[in-house]
Amino acid sequence: MFERFAIFYTPTGPLADFGAAWLGWDSAAGCAVPHPQIAGIDVAKVTATPRKYGLHATMKAPFRLSADSGPATLQQAVADFAARHRAVDIGPLALGQDHGFVALRPVAAPPALQDLERAIVTELDPHRAPLTAADIARRRKAPLTLRQDRQMLDWGYPYVFEDFHLHLTLSGPLQAAQAAQILTALQPMVAPLIAAPCIIDAVTLMGQDVAGMFHQIHRYALTG
Repeated sequence: MFERFAIFYTPTGPLADFGAAWLGWDSAAGCAVPHPQIAGIDVAKVTATPRKYGLHATMKAPFRLSADSGPATLQQAVADFAARHRAVDIGPLALGQDHGFVALRPVAAPPALQDLERAIVTELDPHRAPLTAADIARRRKAPLTLRQDRQMLDWGYPYVFEDFHLHLTLSGPLQAAQAAQILTALQPMVAPLIAAPCIIDAVTLMGQDVAGMFHQIHRYALTG
């Protein structure tokens, strides 16, 4: 049913509802959601790039299954992982633009978040098939440091470990003026949703369908 899998952090409650409507895709329900109508902003166009993922933060980037794994094996592995690891309080989120796109990011990410990400990347990697030559060539179209290129070859994704920065993406690439307009429109919408500290309380196993859309398979509470 799914061509690729990924491990995300996905929020729940009002923040999840906002993200589904803003992006136009509810990954938990596996369905499209009408965008909000905002004067002067083509929300569908602004959110076209991140829509297929739903509101999320990548913990282990999308991958194909290794020959030694399978969907049920992967599900059990993620369940076992969640039972061994504890939730992480990452403090408040802030809305901003960085690296050319608008996102929610931790104000000050704690070391425990980096530890959790490293554990997810490394402990679940046996279930990832090696990158293909086409995968590698596509990744190398972006400017990568030597470390990022090595990480891409070793772990399937360049932006891990020291290069990991948690973010919940809300737009595709934007020019500065358009990003400012989006930030102005979104700030009053998201402010009450991010007033409390964000707790990474679960990891979500996602599957990508043949149309490219990501669906929640299961959200595993971190109970270790």
